[in-house]
Amino acid sequence: MQLTRGADYGVRVMIQLASADPGARMSLGELAGAAEAPPAFLSKVLQQLVRTGLIVSHRGKRGGFSLANHGSNPSLLEIVDAMDGLPPLNDCLKTTDPCERATWCGAHLVWLEAQSRMREVLAGATLDTLVSMTRTRRTQAGLN
Repeated sequence: MQLTRGADYGVRVMIQLASADPGARMSLGELAGAAEAPPAFLSKVLQQLVRTGLIVSHRGKRGGFSLANHGSNPSLLEIVDAMDGLPPLNDCLKTTDPCERATWCGAHLVWLEAQSRMREVLAGATLDTLVSMTRTRRTQAGLN
């Protein structure tokens, strides 16, 4: 199981926007540099984040992107779900075309629990927490 590149870039962008001054707008180029993402691909990621209401796109000379609601504090799970959703840990957890062994296989129960705990961990990691941890880790790494 691995998150898509789009989900990874989406998380990076959200952290970058949340790290900026409240109400600040960032251009595609600024976000691409900060997320270390190709601008053309990041444009699609940003469109998805706009569609799901996590960020807002502003047109014009002072345009760019900003967080949609400065009072909200989405979880990492919400951001990942907004992009692609959380992939299943194993094929037997797929909602379409489920495994025929799921009703009796002992491993299925372990996969279910692991998937549930992963969702819990991601749901407990808020954007504010990610920003704080990023600032701390950047300082510790001598990057600020």
